[in-house]
Amino acid sequence: MTEETDSQPTHTIATFVDKGGVGKTTTTAHLGVALAQRGYDVLLIDLAGKQGDLSKQFGITPDPDAWPDISTVFRDKWKEITEKLPDVVDELVTPTGEGPDLIPATEALDGLDAELNSVDNARERYSRFDQFLTNSIDGRYDFVLIDLPGVTNNVTLNGLWAAENVMVPVRPGPFEAEQAAALQDDVAEINDQFDLAIELTLVIPNEVDLRTKLGRHYVEAFADEYPNAIGEQIPSSQDIQNQQKRGETVFALEEPSKTAHRALEAYEANAKLLETRVGKSTANTPSVQ
Repeated sequence: MTEETDSQPTHTIATFVDKGGVGKTTTTAHLGVALAQRGYDVLLIDLAGKQGDLSKQFGITPDPDAWPDISTVFRDKWKEITEKLPDVVDELVTPTGEGPDLIPATEALDGLDAELNSVDNARERYSRFDQFLTNSIDGRYDFVLIDLPGVTNNVTLNGLWAAENVMVPVRPGPFEAEQAAALQDDVAEINDQFDLAIELTLVIPNEVDLRTKLGRHYVEAFADEYPNAIGEQIPSSQDIQNQQKRGETVFALEEPSKTAHRALEAYEANAKLLETRVGKSTANTPSVQ
């Protein structure tokens, strides 16, 4: 974890679409590594549930008895805990070995939605995670990437509230296009209701086969629908799935296949797009090899 500094604002990006199996966790992990390789301090936070897929992506097995965990920051006693234990945030963080740090998911997240339902005031219910980031994380990292659940619940809304930006991985298809459009409407509604300024920053077509007419058609359709947010499409590569099983990203491959190399180039391009769209300067960052 880096030292807190007032000169480097932290940019928060939530990865979300109201559907599972579109590559949210894979995208979060690979964009995090790509940004770290560009010289940024990056924190990944897994709010997606007890499966802990973001931890598995990096071969990390969190201690199930560890305290505190990420669910603790949503609870009433978190402020009291930080006052008594000023270094408690460090206990949440685990290095991934590939550049970013990680706050892993925990089984306790699965009961958190019901707990938050008991908070009557909507602003208080949805802003708890934002309070944690503002008070405990801002200034320590350049980027915070949040992997959200594939369903809209109180934890998801906390993540969206906290995010300045939303990144949306989609697999080309009519249902995914509808979900991305619905998210755009949801973000606008949240902004209006609570006077926020969340932006749909990056829409990433995932596992695209541009050799097919259908694949090209959907990429063009997404580009037409989100001209200011469309990112570089990620091609299909068996290496991505193979590396997940090994507990690594494709960035860890010494000899990537042609498809893996194209995927790496796409992740790097999307990292550059994130830099541009959140206003980060790349003047002091190394060029990606």
